Amino acid sequence: MLDFISIPKIDAHIHYNYDRSTLCKLGDQFKFRFLTINTDVPFFPSLEVQQRISKQIRSQFPGSLDFICTFETSSLFESDWSNRAISQIQTSLNSGAIGVKVWKNIGMNLRDPSGNLITIDNPLFDPVFDFLEKEKITVIGHLGEPRNCWLPVDKMTVASDRNYFSAHPEYHMHLHPEFPDYSTQIRARNLRLHKNPDLRFVGAHLASLEWNVDEISKWLKEYHGCAVDLAERINHLQLQSITNHKKIREFFEAYQDRIIYGTDIIDDGSMSEEQLVQELTNRWLDHWNFFSSGEPLSSPEFPGTFHGLNLTPEILAKIYQKNASNWYGF
Repeated sequence: MLDFISIPKIDAHIHYNYDRSTLCKLGDQFKFRFLTINTDVPFFPSLEVQQRISKQIRSQFPGSLDFICTFETSSLFESDWSNRAISQIQTSLNSGAIGVKVWKNIGMNLRDPSGNLITIDNPLFDPVFDFLEKEKITVIGHLGEPRNCWLPVDKMTVASDRNYFSAHPEYHMHLHPEFPDYSTQIRARNLRLHKNPDLRFVGAHLASLEWNVDEISKWLKEYHGCAVDLAERINHLQLQSITNHKKIREFFEAYQDRIIYGTDIIDDGSMSEEQLVQELTNRWLDHWNFFSSGEPLSSPEFPGTFHGLNLTPEILAKIYQKNASNWYGF
């Protein structure tokens, strides 16, 4: 079995939103490189601040951190928006960005002047995605939400979803039946991929299909230019492995070149350095045990026990490093 600490790894989905060196020092200890994803989230720092922190940390710790940029949508309905968005992307790429993020505000928050929600397949986005497709720039998309988002809190399958949507009722779609349902969000994302079939696209959070590994497999089979990352959704695979261990393992074997490791850890200064180190170390070790061992395991996310997947060293190396390098071009 591979030694966890000694092999090179990439945590390809974090949010480095606070100017301190804690994460990079921890990454150096565990041989982890990071990919921080700048995102237009209301409770995050501004995009300018996020990018400034990314560039500053990169200069202090060369080879430890790369970043994904994004584009603003607040002026979507102003003239020449698409040209300005493309220019914003180009400027970020020239500053070192290795991809572009689109977030769930497209489909769950952004509205046109008449009050209608705008989804990612809207023609307004066509020039931007045509540019990204032509230039072979990888897009990571957090579009839609876990299916739990449309359920009452007490019906959600994992504790992290119950905690998140209790803390963020504005994104808990069960409370907002006037918003598009789960299938509409997924369909809009897929329509965008049909419009841009050669787009290099990573479906963040298991492409919001985390609830059923068969659905993820069908999606990857249909969209050959796509991959998925595991960020904040590994617990859903652990839950399914209670009853479908063989199927979960076969999923990793079948799509071993298109699965990317990430944790979605956020450093925004709200945790002390000690808390941050403990939280991320625990996540890394928990995930590694699930992927690399065949041991009986448990999780605070749900009752019951499950077994590790005992993946081969070759698959582990792909999930933890090679796939991120290939898809994002580190």
